Amino acid sequence: MIYFIWTAIVIIALSMVALLYRVVKGPTPSDRVIALDSLGITLICLVALFTILVETSFFLEIILLLAILSFIGTIAFSKFIEKGDIITRDDSR
Repeated sequence: MIYFIWTAIVIIALSMVALLYRVVKGPTPSDRVIALDSLGITLICLVALFTILVETSFFLEIILLLAILSFIGTIAFSKFIEKGDIITRDDSR
């Protein structure tokens, strides 16, 4: 069982390197946003595997925090790409 976990950790670490390459070299901003979102998901998977490996529930809160930050970051970047700004003010009120 422990060999499967270490194998998965290595595979996820290699995929994180590939995603970092896509973040740096991405031809379009959309590719970079998708790579950042995928990087957050792989980081969550990595922390989850370490949680299983260490046999503790301490890292579950960190996983939840990473998921929330990844979601907010993806939404903010997507809105920035679409409209050019993240927070819009409604002056008509």
